Amino acid sequence: MKMAQTDSIIALDVSKDRLDCLDADTGEVFQVENSVSGRATLVRRCRGRTVQLVLEASGGYERPVIHDLCGAGLSVRLVDPRKVRLFARASGRWAKNDRLDAEMIAAYARVIPGSDRQVDPAQERLAELATYRRQLLAEQTMVTNQAETLRDPELRRLTARRLASLKAQLARLDKRIAEHIGASPPLADRAHLLQSIPGVGPVLCTAFLAFLPELGKLTRHQVAALAGVAPMDNDSGRRKGARSIYGGRPALRAVLYMAALAATRCNPALAVFYKRLRDAGKKPKVAIVAVMRKLVIMANALIRDQRVYAA
Repeated sequence: MKMAQTDSIIALDVSKDRLDCLDADTGEVFQVENSVSGRATLVRRCRGRTVQLVLEASGGYERPVIHDLCGAGLSVRLVDPRKVRLFARASGRWAKNDRLDAEMIAAYARVIPGSDRQVDPAQERLAELATYRRQLLAEQTMVTNQAETLRDPELRRLTARRLASLKAQLARLDKRIAEHIGASPPLADRAHLLQSIPGVGPVLCTAFLAFLPELGKLTRHQVAALAGVAPMDNDSGRRKGARSIYGGRPALRAVLYMAALAATRCNPALAVFYKRLRDAGKKPKVAIVAVMRKLVIMANALIRDQRVYAA
């Protein structure tokens, strides 16, 4: 639900220890601790007002803030810090401190429309688990690559033990993720629909549920753009530039790429689609991105219509 123009805004600059707050209506600047008691104080200040609290993603420190504010029934919007920073520079504001950051968050929220944050504890826990798994996998890849160049016997033994530990952690985490999805009926139902698509296994299914909770609520064009697989125009005057993909959610797109490669072999419809593009002269990566887009659009349609995949 988009915020009405008459709603008040309180912008929050979030750090580990405190919240720097700006009431955009009155210009009042105040601080509260980023703690249970501090966030409770902020909730009390907002009682009786039609107000939207706007904050940036801040390395995870924003999560308890969102949880407590939404739990109190307040309207909360999360904005992309990179976009806010670009907005500040476009406005001629190059200086940066906590108060200025809060001012620019408020200005950005006034100009750029957005939706309230919806808190789903089961989905948020899954996103935490999936993010940790992604980090473990990246560490495993790094250690594997490192091991290939090591010559010292002791270092090789230490690296082998480290790899064994990482593999055990990944296996344990995969089991925990499966248990978490199975324990949540909404997540389990969505997972059943998603995994009916040939080429969508547990890893991509988890990525969809964790990093693209908007599935089923958007148009095909919106969901493709949100996943970062929509071709963007690059034209100016008479020049017709090549279409490219931009933005999106990297954590999802990385998994989606590998799944698309598999889908070109195990999903008959997507295999035919991929071959048709290649036969038409499309480059391999362009064709793979098109398959990625198809997978996202399929997933969106299945969740929207509450049906399983049918070729």
